[in-house]
Amino acid sequence: MRIEPIEIYSDATNAAVMRHPGRKFPGMLIQGDTLHSWSSMAAAALAGAEPDSDHWYDLKELADVLQERVNFYAQTMQEHGLKLPFYDGSE
Repeated sequence: MRIEPIEIYSDATNAAVMRHPGRKFPGMLIQGDTLHSWSSMAAAALAGAEPDSDHWYDLKELADVLQERVNFYAQTMQEHGLKLPFYDGSE
């Protein structure tokens, strides 16, 4: 972990906009519990989609990308000895 100053353009709940040092454009901070919820919603939508349709493939890609982000978030939290803000089934 390191501490660096960042530019904060908005600190609205679940919509914080900030620019990380070294990046040209700002990004949005998504809280871990919100990320997990969005990933779960995408997985549920995928489960209800007609298999092999264009819609299904789009939802599959979205669900996979979100799950990868949740996995990375959980791994990073674990590496730093921090508790997850959601239940991941491992406790």
